[in-house]
Amino acid sequence: MALDPSLITATTVIVFTLVYAGMALGRWPGLAMDRTGVALFGAILLFALGALPAPQALESIDFPTLGILFALMVLSAQVAASGFFERCVRIVAASPMAPDRLLLATVLLSGGLAAVLTNDVVVWTMVPLLVAGLMRRDIDARPFVIATACAANAGSAATLIGNPQNIIIGQHAGLPFWHFVAVCGVPALVALGLVWVVTRHVWRRELAGGRMPAAGSGEGSMEEPLDRPAGIKALVALAAVIAIFTLPIDRAPWSLAVAAVLLVSRRLSTRHMLSMVDWNLLLLFVSLFVVTGAFSATGLADKALEALRAVGIDILHPGSLAVLSLFGSNSIGNVPLVVMLLAAKIPFSDGSAYALALFSTLSGNFLITGSIANIIAVERAAPLGVRVGFGDYARIGVPVTLASLAFAGFWLWLVGG
Repeated sequence: MALDPSLITATTVIVFTLVYAGMALGRWPGLAMDRTGVALFGAILLFALGALPAPQALESIDFPTLGILFALMVLSAQVAASGFFERCVRIVAASPMAPDRLLLATVLLSGGLAAVLTNDVVVWTMVPLLVAGLMRRDIDARPFVIATACAANAGSAATLIGNPQNIIIGQHAGLPFWHFVAVCGVPALVALGLVWVVTRHVWRRELAGGRMPAAGSGEGSMEEPLDRPAGIKALVALAAVIAIFTLPIDRAPWSLAVAAVLLVSRRLSTRHMLSMVDWNLLLLFVSLFVVTGAFSATGLADKALEALRAVGIDILHPGSLAVLSLFGSNSIGNVPLVVMLLAAKIPFSDGSAYALALFSTLSGNFLITGSIANIIAVERAAPLGVRVGFGDYARIGVPVTLASLAFAGFWLWLVGG
């Protein structure tokens, strides 16, 4: 029996609100459900109640974006399997540099890798290896853990393939790869510089300690050799992905073709490669697409935007987008925020799309909860005895984010973005 349309609308609003409250809190209080579980439950409930019939539910899911995300996750898995991450981190941790210079190398490595690989994967791989190397040198690892997360977020802002929200925005607005780099690359580099300068200043006393690695001690030795064939294969695949994003072709099927080629291997099993794909994140996106699609179908989002315009608030103004990104990224998260805004069918121009990508990514550095990469960094360091508190992170994240957003806004105005 079909429910009354007004009842369906009310139920949709309630479920939508509860789901995004779960995004903000990280779970529903009293239940062992994380963000993915909350979003999945909401999507299933709305589908079961008929708020979004099967054809519309499938239409609301952005399959091309999901395909690109999956392909990039497989590429990151290939890089990780080659041992490239481990080799880079161990070289940095074992280098005879003073701690402040070591911090700079960490920021550049994390930001550079995140620009071409998934930022979450970079943080997941780097943090435990970096912490282990720093502990052998009696260096306080806390500033390095924070800097790794902040730098990964900042560096990922430079390209269309640096993080999930950029991929979603790029697909939605059809943004060209190299023009995106030209517009967003400079603010990303400035943000990386700010991460180093602020961290170096705030943690200057802690960075004054430590010791140099002893010659011949074997600290930071390469415990596992670099798999050169796997590394070359990953490098070729990365070049292919960048070419796909550069050429005027459909990105999704060709990106998936690259992933398919990577899965063809005599040494790396398919099970091993797919085990490194973040299926929870992909399922979170699917669920959010359905929940936001159902809410968009009510027409309430359009009415809310009209009400804002009636009182003189233009959500596409860079200032409004910056404030909305800062609040949204540090409450519901930058990816859920972007999914929600794009589902509202707001007429984003290229300029406002660049602004949303920059602001939503840089805002993720504000608090630990602002980005999944931040949470990963803190959680990966904790089992090794490195506890990064909320206040520890905020001492870096707050000034870095505010300064980064201010420069990004100025830069977009300067280039006419």
